[in-house]
Amino acid sequence: MGIPAWVAALSATLLMQTVASFLTQSLPVVAPLITASAGLPPEAIGNLAALVALGTVLFLLLGGPFLARFGPVRTLQAGAALSAIAMLVAATGSPAALVLASLLLGIGYGPSPPAGSRILAATAPPGHRTLIFSVKQAGAPLGGALAGLATAPLAAHFGWVTALLATIAVALLAAAIIQPLERTLDVERDPTQRITLLTLFRRSTWLAPIAALGLHRALPPLTVLAMSFATLQGCLFTFTVTWLTLDHGIGLVQAGTAFACMQGAGVVARILLGWLADRTGQPSLNLLVQAGVACAAGIAFALMPDDAAPWLIYTLSGLAGFVAASWNGIYMSEVARLVQPAQVAAATSGSTLFTFLGYLAAPVFFALMVSLTGSWTLAFLVAAGQLGVVGLGAALLLRRAIRRG
Repeated sequence: MGIPAWVAALSATLLMQTVASFLTQSLPVVAPLITASAGLPPEAIGNLAALVALGTVLFLLLGGPFLARFGPVRTLQAGAALSAIAMLVAATGSPAALVLASLLLGIGYGPSPPAGSRILAATAPPGHRTLIFSVKQAGAPLGGALAGLATAPLAAHFGWVTALLATIAVALLAAAIIQPLERTLDVERDPTQRITLLTLFRRSTWLAPIAALGLHRALPPLTVLAMSFATLQGCLFTFTVTWLTLDHGIGLVQAGTAFACMQGAGVVARILLGWLADRTGQPSLNLLVQAGVACAAGIAFALMPDDAAPWLIYTLSGLAGFVAASWNGIYMSEVARLVQPAQVAAATSGSTLFTFLGYLAAPVFFALMVSLTGSWTLAFLVAAGQLGVVGLGAALLLRRAIRRG
């Protein structure tokens, strides 16, 4: 008896989501070492994180022809290979190399949202769609947790260059593992799709994902809410290790453990809250409630005492990760549910494109605020507070749009 198609699809997308996140989160985990080595201020990791998000935005805008031509599995493999190249460039250590590596790393991450959604939308049983999408998205914090538990100790004991080189082997191994699924999951690819500079920069190519937001009334407010979640999550993931080592004076391994707690709690929460959304049958309402709770958790994390005991650091980190890093699967499942199957990739690309603008802008403004005020706490408070405000505004718009849609 063969493995059900949805099990194979979920296994492949979960693996590639985990590995993509592992690579992108390895940079902020070793940020205190890599910025010092390059002669950059600690908050510069925010600018590098913004470049990662920019690379993802570029793929989401222009990657549609690649996904159509090669299929989702082959595109995921190409993304992993490009991320491996990015880490090799980053290992050279110069500021210019870090800039280029961050951009390439973001482009390599780019296939994960649309390719994963396309695969799962075609195979997931409708009654468990949100849970399955959430399990796949649990790979994002799982990859971050692995970065905190593996990359940080490697960097502390063998140097950050060795740690980054180790991530290359992980990326290439994952790409090889999913190769047997290419024949069955890439059956809808279009070999006649042309890919030229004219094709990529044709107006219809980069406007297609943006126009897809008009496919349902609920997509715009849902996307704004996701951008707000991404702002808080991006700031937490990018700056937690640096903040804990600088303001709280703890070692890199201990800060990496706190980061792993944040990410690990996100893994559990994505699965648990995805299951809950299927049971309530109101995923969007669940997201709105979660926005308020995440705002409160982010504020508590920001106000953590400088001399906090390790157990309190780990607890507040885990709480923040549980509610601020577990929205993605519910959100992506809602996007896929609101449109026709043939429109899932375009709608996911368009909505995720704007979501990643939150990941792009937030670290830049966060770093700027730290530079101007000298306060990491204030920057975290603003990142958490904006989610509470946006959540209140989105509540009316989102519920009204779903009724009319």
